[in-house]
Amino acid sequence: MKTLKKRLNDGIARVYIVEGDDYYLYDKAFSMIKNACRITLDDFNINVFDDESFNLNKFFNATEMLPVIDQKRLVVLKGCKINEGEKKALAEMLMHIPKNTTVLILDYNNNFEYLKKDFVLVDANRMDEQTVRKLVVAYLAKQDRQISPEALTGLIEACNGYLTRIFSELNKLMYYQPQNPLITKNMVDELVTKDIEFSIFELTEALSKKQGDRALQILKRMEKDQGVFTLIANQFRRLFYASISDLSNAELAKLLGVKEYSITKARQLAKGFSKAQLNKICGMLEEFDYAVKSGAILQQNALYLLVFNIIYV
Repeated sequence: MKTLKKRLNDGIARVYIVEGDDYYLYDKAFSMIKNACRITLDDFNINVFDDESFNLNKFFNATEMLPVIDQKRLVVLKGCKINEGEKKALAEMLMHIPKNTTVLILDYNNNFEYLKKDFVLVDANRMDEQTVRKLVVAYLAKQDRQISPEALTGLIEACNGYLTRIFSELNKLMYYQPQNPLITKNMVDELVTKDIEFSIFELTEALSKKQGDRALQILKRMEKDQGVFTLIANQFRRLFYASISDLSNAELAKLLGVKEYSITKARQLAKGFSKAQLNKICGMLEEFDYAVKSGAILQQNALYLLVFNIIYV
């Protein structure tokens, strides 16, 4: 977002493409670009197209319209899926956007990869922990509230660093005890729902330390979530690759199709296992996966058997 702020100060581009995994930052980018365009009449000068409303001709007409009173128009493509036949035409349109129009593409699902070499990219991936801490403290200060360092660490971990979830949970925490200006660790532990990805990290850490009771407690909390077995399997495969690979975090993340943060975390967790243990666990995962898919065992039972086996691997 700092890079976007600097770019906007230097001048407004015709086309911005926002990509990343934190939806809060998509909204932030929209607000920053809208403010930079100095749009005051949203109804007249902002058009938003999504999957249901997108039409190539309507999009073209929206970009060609003159702004009303304001100096700029903003046309937003919000997670649209463009068919193969329209891609070339869209790319050509974007190369010839009128100077009084700015197009903002919110690329939630990497549908616009083919355009990214030609236009301004805005990074909406999770921010580093230090930046997240500053944003949370500043946000709470505006509300005359504070958060203890331990509570802030717990909140960031539970939300897996996603500002989207962090701010949602903060609103819940602030209204829990409105008379209390301080958000405590106990409040976070009691009220914040832990992100499934973070729960997988917690489970892996507990298993690496042979903390059976804690591992079962974590598994009980998330056993009914969709795709837990697959997430655990993917996690341990990632740990195995991280333990045997000499590639950098960025290179391995690209190879496995995950975020660099996931590889950083995987390499930390992999230290709790030997390479031989991780290889054996991956073999067990394949066996349990086959047993579940063939109907030999229920998935819930497979999860618990898997955990017991990993503890004693």
